[in-house]
Amino acid sequence: MRYYTAIVHKDEGSAYGLTFPDLPGAFAAADDWDGIPAAAAEALDLWFEDMPDVVPSTLDAVRKRADVAEELAAGAVLMPVPYIPADTAVQRVNITMERGLLRAIDETAKKRGMNRSSFLASAARHEIVGA
Repeated sequence: MRYYTAIVHKDEGSAYGLTFPDLPGAFAAADDWDGIPAAAAEALDLWFEDMPDVVPSTLDAVRKRADVAEELAAGAVLMPVPYIPADTAVQRVNITMERGLLRAIDETAKKRGMNRSSFLASAARHEIVGA
């Protein structure tokens, strides 16, 4: 998993805006702070659909960029955003957990119209990227 640095901007009376110094043209917006992870994850997914793989710069390298320094001086903040590359190949795994937790997972998945695997994958993605 890679982390891309996002610059988070917020002007008075507007949504939060995100740009990615390593990914020209990648941007996102979120109405509130809690919506930033989902918006950022979607922006990265969309960017990498059509663009080549990019190795993220280190946080120190991003901070040293003149354009980033200007943004920070104007009140922006930096945020690391985890990115899980799309890989639709399915892999079977064996996991171990408490029986009661497994029952709760199965019940919840069924109520949501999901199977155990899709529920666990969705929960894991939510924990990792917040989306």
